[in-house]
Amino acid sequence: MFTLSPLPYTHDALEPHIDTLTMQIHHGKHHQAYVDNVNKAIAGTDNENKTLEELVANAGAISAAVRNNGGGHWNHTFFWESLAPNAGGTPTGDLATAIDTAFGSFEEMKNKFAAAGATRFGSGWAWLGVKDGALTICSTPNQDNPLMDVAECKCTPILGVDVWEHAYYLKYQNKRADYLSAIWNVVNWTKVAERFAAAK
Repeated sequence: MFTLSPLPYTHDALEPHIDTLTMQIHHGKHHQAYVDNVNKAIAGTDNENKTLEELVANAGAISAAVRNNGGGHWNHTFFWESLAPNAGGTPTGDLATAIDTAFGSFEEMKNKFAAAGATRFGSGWAWLGVKDGALTICSTPNQDNPLMDVAECKCTPILGVDVWEHAYYLKYQNKRADYLSAIWNVVNWTKVAERFAAAK
């Protein structure tokens, strides 16, 4: 059975960009619910002993409950690890070079990423990923991700940002674009670069 891991930092560590109350509710309530519900969905089935990655990869062939809640668990775990206090800034090394190659500049990458998140109708995620050795940007609805068999966009994600209203509404209300701008102050580029190196 899956469990909810503690955040890799305190609830207030991402202030003022992501507020303490949002982190408490987002991690302790929303993410916990995904964990609880994916456990219920696989209990007593052939999927009970599969890894989360196996469940996500085959989510479309298993059930809507596994797709939504298994995806929610995987996505949020990935999201927490994508952020860090005293982070942000600009990427360096091979990742920076790949960003310039794919998008022209870091600023242009941020613009394209923000557009992917801002234009995702309803709830979903924006992703920076690796496809055929190059960086790409896309978005997915609900709790889908680019690793799923049913994904609208397929790639190996290296950065994912939650654009569900529960991720930002207490602080930013309906201003999703402001949240997507502020998130760059807390992106853990060290972690993203590790993922990029592994994905290549």
